[in-house]
Amino acid sequence: MNNEHAQSYYAATAHSLTPFPALTEDRVADVCVIGGGFTGVNTAIELAQRGLSVVLLEARRIGWGASGRNGGQLIRGIGHDVSGFARHVGEDGVRYLERAGIESVQVVANRVREHGIDCDLRWGFCELANTKAQFAAFKAEHESLGESGYPHVTRLVGPDQIRQQVVDSGVYAGGLIDMGSGHLHPLNLVLGEARLASSLGVQIFEHSPVLDVVHGATVQVRCAGGTVRAGSLVLACNAHLEELEPKLSGKVLPAGSYIIATEPLSAELAATLIPQNLALCDQKVGLDYYRLSADRRLLFGGACHYSGRDPADITAYMRPHMLKVFPQLAGVRIDYQWGGKIGISANRFPQVGRLSQHPNVFYAQGYSGHGLNVTHWCAKLLGEAIHAGHSEGFDVFSAVPHMTFPGGPMLRSPLLALGMFWYRLREVLG
Repeated sequence: MNNEHAQSYYAATAHSLTPFPALTEDRVADVCVIGGGFTGVNTAIELAQRGLSVVLLEARRIGWGASGRNGGQLIRGIGHDVSGFARHVGEDGVRYLERAGIESVQVVANRVREHGIDCDLRWGFCELANTKAQFAAFKAEHESLGESGYPHVTRLVGPDQIRQQVVDSGVYAGGLIDMGSGHLHPLNLVLGEARLASSLGVQIFEHSPVLDVVHGATVQVRCAGGTVRAGSLVLACNAHLEELEPKLSGKVLPAGSYIIATEPLSAELAATLIPQNLALCDQKVGLDYYRLSADRRLLFGGACHYSGRDPADITAYMRPHMLKVFPQLAGVRIDYQWGGKIGISANRFPQVGRLSQHPNVFYAQGYSGHGLNVTHWCAKLLGEAIHAGHSEGFDVFSAVPHMTFPGGPMLRSPLLALGMFWYRLREVLG
């Protein structure tokens, strides 16, 4: 089974969206965007709101990739301890990145509110500690959030309280609740954003894979049905960039992540499992992340795969992980199973910039599992940089260097899989 073609719970509960046509003739625009996920759609919105004409090309359907398949967790942060990048961006740059990690969540919330996007947005998230040492780190994080003036309620929950207040499981050593993060239906979010983009004049074409790009002062983007000529190009393909731009594809490793969805649970059982209806995520190398859907299904995901090979049966692969956390769900039916590719960068920091040899080609990729909020922030930076020719935030993000994964296209995944096995072995033995 190709897991990227399996119907997900999100696809089964998606709001209807009239399909966009395939490109069948030549087009001209200020900007051509390749990719119909969060990055591409939101960059198109940012550009259209600034008065630029935009053509967006999607090889399959809007939200087909990770944007419409992910865990739906809207969590503050860029996805990495950004203090380690001070040597590249300075202390002011670090403070900017910390602020961006918080404000990016609000960008999503504002878009949902201002445009009435129905995507089941709910507030509340809890980081879960697997060890006492991790819970001790949460205490320091909690203090740091308070000292920095974080505007949302945060609360530490000790091991003696976590089953009653957060999650009915005996495997955790505590947690840190953050009411400024939350969860939502990601596919309905990106579909709603595509409607918004179209209403702003963005020309969206689905089932229009790009065959090749001819660089120059005017970029030519060729599809089977026509060519788009534009002054600027945005590559928003992330894990699905492949060899369209080899200088970028080697900096992102596609990694598989998988989710199962149970049958609808009773109101009593759902309230017992996750009393405050929080999104939850633990701290393991191969982390577990889970939450309740609007119709009270448990959506349980994780077990990130770097090998490049998907499990033949996602339910058989994921159910043991779920039952380790919730043994009381042994008799519950699994209704949906699906997977998708996320883009992993070597330093777990998003890659934003422009090609040095082609300065009218911009890109954003490599969100490493933190894409729901960070895609929206990076789209804002791309919009600023393309429209005004300069963006302070764009400059900060692009100042962080990114290595190319070793081994070439054939060996990158096996080499990283071997490295991740070592880290997981250390975790188990430690």
